Amino acid sequence: MTLLSAAWLVLRKDLQIELRTGEVVVTTALFATLVAVLTSLSFYVDDQSARLVAPGVLWIAVAFAGVLAMSRSWSRERENDAFRALLLAPIPRAAIYIGKTLGTLTFLAIVECALVLEVAVLFNLDLRGIAGALAGLLALGTVGFAATGNLFAAMGVRTGARDLVLAVALFPVIAPALLCGVVATRELIGGAPMHEIWAWVRILAAFDVAFVTAGMFLFEPLVCD
Repeated sequence: MTLLSAAWLVLRKDLQIELRTGEVVVTTALFATLVAVLTSLSFYVDDQSARLVAPGVLWIAVAFAGVLAMSRSWSRERENDAFRALLLAPIPRAAIYIGKTLGTLTFLAIVECALVLEVAVLFNLDLRGIAGALAGLLALGTVGFAATGNLFAAMGVRTGARDLVLAVALFPVIAPALLCGVVATRELIGGAPMHEIWAWVRILAAFDVAFVTAGMFLFEPLVCD
């Protein structure tokens, strides 16, 4: 079985479970909505301040919702020792990592669609002219975030304090990517031309390539007994 076909099987398993339960998307969407609403009530002053605060709110909500999504997704593998069954399956170990990462990207993409609309309404932002560029920034940031987060989540899936391990280990690593995403989004919403944002885009793209590649090579030695 090829790497991509095995990854598709892992992804399909997660999607089928999610379609039956809806627990990851629903819980992460509600959490992200709560973050957006509370911060808008706390920090919204006028339209100028909204354009400065909204990017941070958006990325903070995505980051915490992503940790929640990955934690719950890997908790499923802990139940009934399903993770051991995945490791014993006749598929490349990297396919497990790719499939779980693609599942996280799918869940977060759904949450982000709703979250962007909520932030636009709560902070009175007109995003119609920059919707495509904003979607690209979120996609780049989410790929690196999901690739890094799933690697750390797999490392801690067998530990009792897996949620703590994920949060403590993940955020220092992804902090540069989050900062790039916040600054690039702030500049984009503020009306900066794309050539001024391009440097941040290149950093995000480099972060994605580095951690996706590292995850594919490091996943197997990190999860082996």
